[in-house]
Amino acid sequence: MMSSEFVLELISVFHTGPVEPGSCIQKLVGNVPTGVILKDVSLEIHGGELMAILGSKGSGKRALLEVISRRAQGPTRGQILLNHVPMSLRLFQDSCGYVTHKTQLLEALTAKQTLEYAAKLSLSSKIGSSLRSGRVRQVLADLALTQVANRSVDQLTPSEYRRLVIGVQLIKDPLVVLLDEPAWGLDPLNTYFVISILSNHAKKYNRIMIITMEKPRSDILPFLDRVTYLCLGDVVYTGSTRHMIDYFRTIGFPCPELENPLMYYLCLSTVDRRSRERFIDSNNQIAALVEKFKLEGGPYRKYSGPPPEVDQLEHKVPLSAYGRPGIFSTMMALMGRAFTMMFPCSSVGLQQLFFRVFLMPAYFFLLWNFYYELKPFQRSFQSRGGLLFNCLAGTAFLATAVTSKTFAPHRTRYYHEAREGLYRGPLFIFTYNFFSLPVSYVSVMAAAAIVFFGLSLGSTQHDGLDWEGWAIFGSVLWAVWAFVEQQTIALMIFVKSSYSAGATSVALTTFYLLIASGWLRSLVRLSDWLYYLGHVIVFRYASAVLQEQVFLDKLPNLPVNASAICPDNNAEYGCRYRNGTYYLLERYHFPENGLDLGRQDLNLWYNFGISFAFFGGMLVLNLVLYLVPLPSFIKTKFRD
Repeated sequence: MMSSEFVLELISVFHTGPVEPGSCIQKLVGNVPTGVILKDVSLEIHGGELMAILGSKGSGKRALLEVISRRAQGPTRGQILLNHVPMSLRLFQDSCGYVTHKTQLLEALTAKQTLEYAAKLSLSSKIGSSLRSGRVRQVLADLALTQVANRSVDQLTPSEYRRLVIGVQLIKDPLVVLLDEPAWGLDPLNTYFVISILSNHAKKYNRIMIITMEKPRSDILPFLDRVTYLCLGDVVYTGSTRHMIDYFRTIGFPCPELENPLMYYLCLSTVDRRSRERFIDSNNQIAALVEKFKLEGGPYRKYSGPPPEVDQLEHKVPLSAYGRPGIFSTMMALMGRAFTMMFPCSSVGLQQLFFRVFLMPAYFFLLWNFYYELKPFQRSFQSRGGLLFNCLAGTAFLATAVTSKTFAPHRTRYYHEAREGLYRGPLFIFTYNFFSLPVSYVSVMAAAAIVFFGLSLGSTQHDGLDWEGWAIFGSVLWAVWAFVEQQTIALMIFVKSSYSAGATSVALTTFYLLIASGWLRSLVRLSDWLYYLGHVIVFRYASAVLQEQVFLDKLPNLPVNASAICPDNNAEYGCRYRNGTYYLLERYHFPENGLDLGRQDLNLWYNFGISFAFFGGMLVLNLVLYLVPLPSFIKTKFRD
């Protein structure tokens, strides 16, 4: 790819793919109805040119881009050559770019930060930081985004947002850029602006730009060097825009005066479905146009413009020729981007910071206010049990809410960037957890300190506070948080809606609490099948750690109130529990005073370790899920 003249050629390309959406079952078994989408498509485009692929809905415009990018589902015949080299998926990922119809950027970043991290993820480590920074500034200038470089993505106008999406692909200086409806939803002025920028980029850097459009305006005609008309997969015309009017005139279809030539010939290439007669007539006419171009259109497909001024080209060798960054550089870029998203430089960044860092302490602060103060009376047994249940349940439910809110943007960007070959699923999920888990640990431990020390749940030692007790209390809550976070992430691999994934995770968590927490129903009184079912649920072990830590061999001889003292035999009304151990005897099986019931539910360090084992198992499961290839219809819904 060191040549200063680039050419993309399609030679007799046929493609068969899905013609109907198909049901979920059909997608899973690979039985979606298929048909011929592209029929004998041949065209070429050279460096410095902007080509528009025009056609009505269902004409095959997007399918043609998918075929060129080697992303199309279904068999493809024919040749696609870039500089006479067969186009492969790897070649496309290394040397080309694809701007899809809908692309979601990370709204917490600024425009400049978005391009900086795109450069770190797509440009080789051999390229120095100064060159990368210069490239970012150049792309901002080329796309007229310099004035909004420090504005967050969520504050950009639709035109600025669209240009930034294009900039993410231009940052690596690709030879070929495919753009699916780059001006969709923009007003006429901004449409003109975007198309003029793309044309200028093609000529300035000698690059190939291919766009699709459904409703082209006449004012963009001067920017289009080439145009291709498609109708139901057939080529009605492809070649120089300057020669298009002459060609159609010679075959008997002159463009009327004051008409938009682009739209006039687009209507000519569209099947009229308003009536059966119109359908037959227009279909026959288009078939005749296709055959006519096959016989006489050969000269129009070839390059007819002046040779490029090679000496004046600013980039003879694309930056993409230097390769991709290594695994460590990619990890650091993903880590840096995730931390940058928490900076309060925008409303989205503030939300990220609050959800990740301050939501748990805020919830536990409310618990502290509600339970303050726990007096040393008999009724505090129930109060402490309720407090621990609220700590455990609140941690699990908040983990679901925070993950549903904060993971979705990272997941969507992963599906886009993985398709570009920037990194793979296991690297993404490992890096995300490497960022997320320490942040959540700090948040959970800070929250646990509010309740543990504020309500004196630990035993007071001679040298001060019970730091070891707080470490156990907070760590086991974090193990629950991490497990539920991984559970929600696993659901969000398949479910696009954050609300649906979060609701499913909440339902599962509620089931866990009902069966295995030991609070809503004592484990002693559970049926055998429910009791043993609880052994495969993390809440059984985490709740046992919390209750053993707070109650076992603690709270001796608590009175009913300030004036009624319980006797040693614990027989009087209101004196239900002699100490915390007797409270636990109602909830768990464990040997006490020689009464061995044959089951051992309380073992602090064993239950502590098993709680973390559940989290580790779910983390490994996510790594496997992101390693196993998913059906394409699942991945596609996160990209469109």
